Amino acid sequence: MVSEYNICGTLKDKIMKKEIYISVDVEADGPVPGDYSMLSIGACVAGDPEKSFYRELKPISDKFDPEALQVCGFDREKLIAEGADPKAAIEEFSAWLVEICGPGCRPVFVAFNATFDWMFVHWYLIHFTGSDPFGISGLDIKAYYMGVFGKEYWSDTSKSRLDKRFLGESPHTHNALDDAREQAEIFLKIRKTAGF
Repeated sequence: MVSEYNICGTLKDKIMKKEIYISVDVEADGPVPGDYSMLSIGACVAGDPEKSFYRELKPISDKFDPEALQVCGFDREKLIAEGADPKAAIEEFSAWLVEICGPGCRPVFVAFNATFDWMFVHWYLIHFTGSDPFGISGLDIKAYYMGVFGKEYWSDTSKSRLDKRFLGESPHTHNALDDAREQAEIFLKIRKTAGF
């Protein structure tokens, strides 16, 4: 009988693989990818925020939610005219991840309310490049905070209710790169307090 570890490497190899935490934020014009568009993506290495990526993208659909558009503040007509081609931008993002991580490292997707951001990033990566370097998982800062500090309610994880010592110095601007840097600060402060 062939062990899964003969095929996939040893358990030690799996445990020892270096992980690089990549804080990712997106701005979108609706609730789901495909029907709606990711308008910008920002990412940085947690702990090294100058290693970063940012693109504003052309919409892929005519559909949009006016309230979502108001939150992110983008002019759709300007993005249609000047935004990056989505396929090219996502290929650049995938290449940036490979460059940042190098061989033998695993990028770990980190976001504040990761379910929303990961959904768009995963869909765009699969749709435009055929693969997702992050795989099918992401680390949610809200869930991490809840677990580390034994919070009973999900509502205790909103930014307005976070312990102030964990809030970042970077502003929350709804610019995807600014917000990726802000949430990276929050994540690292929680990790440090947790002893990592």
